[in-house]
Amino acid sequence: MTTSEESRTRRPLGRRFLLGLLTVAPAAAAGGAWSLPSTAGTAGTGSTGTTPARDMPIPAALRPGGEFDRYLSQLAAEDRFSGTVLVTRDGRPVLSRSFGYADKRKGIRNRADTIYCLASVTKLFTAIAVAQLAQRGSLTLLDPIGKHSSGFAAEVADRVTIHHLLTHTSGLGDFMRDPGYFEEVVTWTTPEQMMDGTLRYVRTESLAFAPGAGSTYSNSGYHVLGCIIQKVSGQSYYDYIREHVFRPAGMTDSDFTTLPQWKSGSRYAHPYPTDQSGTRNDALDGKAYVYIGNPAGNAFATAADLVRFARALNGGTLLNAVYREIFLTPKLPRLPRPDLPAVTPFASYAPDNFLINGRLVVGRGGAAPGVTTGVDWYPGTGWTAVNLSNYDRSPNADVNQRLRQILTS
Repeated sequence: MTTSEESRTRRPLGRRFLLGLLTVAPAAAAGGAWSLPSTAGTAGTGSTGTTPARDMPIPAALRPGGEFDRYLSQLAAEDRFSGTVLVTRDGRPVLSRSFGYADKRKGIRNRADTIYCLASVTKLFTAIAVAQLAQRGSLTLLDPIGKHSSGFAAEVADRVTIHHLLTHTSGLGDFMRDPGYFEEVVTWTTPEQMMDGTLRYVRTESLAFAPGAGSTYSNSGYHVLGCIIQKVSGQSYYDYIREHVFRPAGMTDSDFTTLPQWKSGSRYAHPYPTDQSGTRNDALDGKAYVYIGNPAGNAFATAADLVRFARALNGGTLLNAVYREIFLTPKLPRLPRPDLPAVTPFASYAPDNFLINGRLVVGRGGAAPGVTTGVDWYPGTGWTAVNLSNYDRSPNADVNQRLRQILTS
């Protein structure tokens, strides 16, 4: 779903994401007491071969009790943040903090190993799966989608390419806005219904512009990518991501969790969006979320698993060096956020890229009702930062942007 980092979309931020794609006190901090298991082939310093980041001083703002630690504590005390933040250097935790409750009704606090809904961070996994298939020669970026998926009108099947889908320049829109989708999706109870049923709605969409002639954030485009992954690989989308992304990256707590599992599992963070009256209620009590996520959003992971993902991706475990560069580097400029004119955003085939204080930041964010997420890495430095929250982002409080300023200054 669209995020604060994805302000380039022409649609308003903060809308309810039906698919989710979607008194507070600090929990015990987990920093320093554990380390991430190494991932084969990961170097942790990005692809530039610079001096290992462990030889550089840790910014004072990130030290325990420092500026950022105090910032998080203040947000939590004001009930403006609930979740887990993990900052690592070369895979080693520098700051790990968890605040608030995963399940307020049961009194279960958020912890370092709490599993969060990721919203559109899921698109990273979808894009990397496409990259793997391109690396193997199973598809090309210029393939029209009609080569791998049937049922589209000719103007879509023959003109929209995988490149367009990855860069949100296809002209396809958002299946959640398609008439009748909201009413039907809540009745689905299998992964197959989610994939096939959503594709059925996407096939009815008309292009908002000629492919490549514009840019608008497209959940529909990413769902089509997931269906192409199924067709080309011969596996279900969900099984492909589990086998070829989560497993090799060592993401042992990551999956496409079903709604019953989310409601009943003690390690899952429930989403607590704020309604118009300012009250936070558990979104799982209503119909904001459905049976399972899809290629556009709502996989689940811990903060530590997202660090493992970033290290596996940058270290050569998920992609070779050539395709890593093709998929992770800037492709198209994006309009900056009005409130962040000094941050220059770019689109790539997988994450977003941001030029901040003369440094490149690579990552992905997501938002859904009661969900705010982000994972960033800083090429050549070894830094990775993860922010997973089961609250909406509060006005004038942006944990991702605060971390970016600290790590690029």
